[in-house]
Amino acid sequence: MRISSISVPILALAALGLPATQAQAESGSSAHLVGTSAAATGAFTPSGSGDVTDEEFMGEPDDADGDAGPDPYPGTITDRSLSDGHGSSHSISVKSGQKAKSNPQLGTSFEGLNLFQQRYARGGNQFTVEPPDQALCVGNGYVLEAVNDVLNVYDKHGTSVLPDNTATNVVSGFPTDVGHAVDLNSFFGYAPAINRSTGVRAQSITDPVCLFDAATQRFFVAVLTLETTLAGALTLQNHIDVAVSRTADPRGTWNIFTFDVTGDGTNTGGANAGPYLGDYPHIGADANGIYVTTNAYPWNHNGFAGAQIYALSKAQLAAGAPTVSMQHIDTSGSVPLPSDAGSTQPGFTVWPAQSPGTGSYELGANGTEYLLSSTAADEATHPVAGTGGSYVSSTVVVWALTNTASLASATPALSLSNKVVPSETYAIPPKTKQPGAGTAPTTATPQGYCINDTTTSTIAGVGCWRLLFGAQPAHNEVVSTPDSNDTRMQQVTYANGKLWGALDTALNPEGGAQRAGIAWFVVKPSVATGSVSAKMALQGYLGRAGADLTYPAIGVTPSGRGVMAFSYTDATTYPSAGYAAIDGLVGTGPISVAAEGKATDDGFTSYKAQVGNPPRTRWGDYGAAAVDGSSVWIASEYVASACDYTTWGGRFFGATTGDNKLGTCASAPGAAGSRTALGNWSTRISQVTP
Repeated sequence: MRISSISVPILALAALGLPATQAQAESGSSAHLVGTSAAATGAFTPSGSGDVTDEEFMGEPDDADGDAGPDPYPGTITDRSLSDGHGSSHSISVKSGQKAKSNPQLGTSFEGLNLFQQRYARGGNQFTVEPPDQALCVGNGYVLEAVNDVLNVYDKHGTSVLPDNTATNVVSGFPTDVGHAVDLNSFFGYAPAINRSTGVRAQSITDPVCLFDAATQRFFVAVLTLETTLAGALTLQNHIDVAVSRTADPRGTWNIFTFDVTGDGTNTGGANAGPYLGDYPHIGADANGIYVTTNAYPWNHNGFAGAQIYALSKAQLAAGAPTVSMQHIDTSGSVPLPSDAGSTQPGFTVWPAQSPGTGSYELGANGTEYLLSSTAADEATHPVAGTGGSYVSSTVVVWALTNTASLASATPALSLSNKVVPSETYAIPPKTKQPGAGTAPTTATPQGYCINDTTTSTIAGVGCWRLLFGAQPAHNEVVSTPDSNDTRMQQVTYANGKLWGALDTALNPEGGAQRAGIAWFVVKPSVATGSVSAKMALQGYLGRAGADLTYPAIGVTPSGRGVMAFSYTDATTYPSAGYAAIDGLVGTGPISVAAEGKATDDGFTSYKAQVGNPPRTRWGDYGAAAVDGSSVWIASEYVASACDYTTWGGRFFGATTGDNKLGTCASAPGAAGSRTALGNWSTRISQVTP
């Protein structure tokens, strides 16, 4: 990739109910304390005139579902009531009903982390990354957000409380304002993701998740860490790193724990042979444990090796014990298929629940952690072949880890059971349609326009494309259709005695054209003699005719009132941060927008010249919600700022003002930018009182 700078020759920029079944727990293992760290930038060599590499993309493994993703559901799922959302316990066709009782009040709302901060943290020794993936946790007056691959801590008004690192964050010769953001490699004690002065690579971190546990007054942040060679090749070794604050103040010292996940997965007669990638980690908690789940994919071939569950002693983590009791469970072969009582399928994205406050935990069966998953994806239905499913289902799976109090012992003895629960129909959604999708980019979509441009004079010659590429690309790019999620379960909450979850689905609002929408579920679980039972308490759809809603995340207060966050687009609304109230009695309320998007998504994954044909515009992969008292804090991806073509090109088009780094739209070298040359995602954090 070619990229240019005014001050240096080349500057890298950035990229039917069934009986419950029992899973067999594997032998116990442990996580180990490997060091301490803090939310502060580690040592680095500033990027700039000494750079030997302009590499922009970290080269993580491809998604298991392929570059383009599966085709959308060809059928119809109709919700005839829900322009603004209502609940129903019936599937597919939803009758009108009452709206959610609460009228959510939007309080503090601010822009969180963005791609500029990601790319130029730690002296620019970072990559251009899409999508951000959002971690959000709130407690003790602090709001902590992490994305791929930076972190920040704010007060409840949206002001960063981390030290101002502008003066020391030198990029291309200038102190650079990244809003106090700290790269995750620093936070977890690793060298820079890439040392641009030498080309040496360090660990690659992805998929951050977090929670604040009110019982221990600790923040927990977990990531998947991929080991690399110094030249950047993945070694296939990967592990989960968990950072635990030593106090309720995330600005202080953190303990770092780690456990390896490379060998964890089911080998079905050699078809799913390891080693494995512990993808898509998520985090939950009950009174006794912290729970991290992953999806195990074979590194060397197609297929799926089952969702993995790791149960760790919460008390030992909070105390900073050198060795933490842990039990690993593989969910493969544990879910009965509705169509064949003799067949089973693995759990897929088995998302552990978080609970608000200290009084919402399930204490039955000597401590229970609930989890929730869906059953439409290839990973659940065709795990060995890796493809071939219909991507439609009418069941969800409720899981229970019981005897979690045994995590306090040296030999934890947890038991995992599940119950398949009938649900409304859900299916793989179509991609979202942002304004202008499928048409040639205008100057309001500067990266896409630049790739197509052959006439603008630049410091590299005639044709803007010369600023981005060495060889001339085709000039046939269009405004993209950003990804919707597949049908995997999204954030899960256990509150008010119920289990809450939501996922992306194809939907035909008011019987009209298919769009991306949300299917949500409120399940009443219970445990007895170590086995789980469950029934659907309420379920429904959320969508709007002519609009797309994606990547839901639900947070629920102890009283049972909640908020669902999501990204929102329609024919005239750019990717925005939306939300709606939800409660366990009557369902969802009207769709609201916390922050409206200002421009089209213009990221590198949108364009054939950057990622190949067809491109797959990455969006998501998940939002977040966190409960603090009577408030629900939510975080979603959106496009926070617009930038015209002339400003994007700046000095590279011959101007005498603007940044010395292409495409940041900053007013001057070192000033905070609203985007990078290769992307413009941002995040929105909002406080909502349901």
